[in-house]
Amino acid sequence: MKVLITGISGFVGSHMAEYLLQEHDVVGTIRQRSRLDHIKHLKDLQLVDLVECELRDPFSVEALIASVKPDRIFHLAAQSFVPTSWNSPVDTIYNNAASQINIMEAVRRIKPDCKIQIACSSEEYGHVEAYEVPIKETNPLRPLSPYAVSKVTQEFLAYQYYKSYGLHTVITRTFNHTGPRRGENFVTSNFSKQIADIEKGKQPPVLYVGNLQAKRDFTDVRDVVRAYWLALEKGVPGETYNIASGSCITIEELLQKLLALSKAKIEIKVDPARLRPSDVEILLGDYRKFHETTGWKPEIPLDRTLSDLLNYWRSFP
Repeated sequence: MKVLITGISGFVGSHMAEYLLQEHDVVGTIRQRSRLDHIKHLKDLQLVDLVECELRDPFSVEALIASVKPDRIFHLAAQSFVPTSWNSPVDTIYNNAASQINIMEAVRRIKPDCKIQIACSSEEYGHVEAYEVPIKETNPLRPLSPYAVSKVTQEFLAYQYYKSYGLHTVITRTFNHTGPRRGENFVTSNFSKQIADIEKGKQPPVLYVGNLQAKRDFTDVRDVVRAYWLALEKGVPGETYNIASGSCITIEELLQKLLALSKAKIEIKVDPARLRPSDVEILLGDYRKFHETTGWKPEIPLDRTLSDLLNYWRSFP
């Protein structure tokens, strides 16, 4: 089977490629300025085909789909960092919506039997009332950031193309996920990198944090990519599925777990620059619908995920 991964050089994209290469031919999109650190081992061994493609350009995307004719597409490329969306709301919404429209338009014309997974986000739920937790797919969407609005847009576009043109689109609303290679801007990775840098003497023994009271549901990225595959193999087209662990932890508790993995004495300081204009108080997912459809459930415990992530940052000189 020929599988296309958009954003293959990213955090989830690189893990997705490793998972799929066990049985399938993998093609991945990159951009001219893409960093290839996460997939260097795959590139050096010529295990994946990399195609330079600007997803916001419909002609580039049309040429890509015509050339590859994929059987499956995992659409992971996006502007995915919430704080950046506050600084560049128009760019975030345009980038995430236009790229997806171009992909679906090209598939509609060239390979209409291709199955497409659309990677959306629990951020779409936004403001959640206490009585609505754990969050089901039927919960109202009250997005609290431009990024979240862009993901709601992607989701509705995927549903519209399924209803209008019969495209096999499956939407995954993934809750927080982490693991080795997570970008240093994201909270688990940021804390881990700071701890590793303190251990190496590259940073004074002070760890800077933002809002520690937010409650989040974390899943290991290696469980997430397995879920994405099952979403296309067993998921119902046009449907939306939560991908989550079903358990919740405050950012403060998560920080304490990471600190317990280090012998360094570290002071904690709040950095006002790390606080958002508005923040989602709690994101706890109910993944029963996806489990009942596919049999998926998370397998990797959070303690192992955090240990692997911290060791990932420790591996850098």
